[in-house]
Amino acid sequence: MKLPKAEQAKRHWQTAAEAVLAAAEDRGPMMHAHIGMLQALNQGKPAPDQPQRRKAAKAYKIVR
Repeated sequence: MKLPKAEQAKRHWQTAAEAVLAAAEDRGPMMHAHIGMLQALNQGKPAPDQPQRRKAAKAYKIVR
């Protein structure tokens, strides 16, 4: 309700609001509402840089 009208009319906020209403009326899963709100809140922000999680493989020499 505190969002400006121009912001409320954007697609990501409309989708999040529909998901929240569906979850409140037991017509949809709560997880969809949660994901929709997170996506709407983070819209336009760059994705955080993720450090590489996997270590480089060791080079083994095959001896025959």
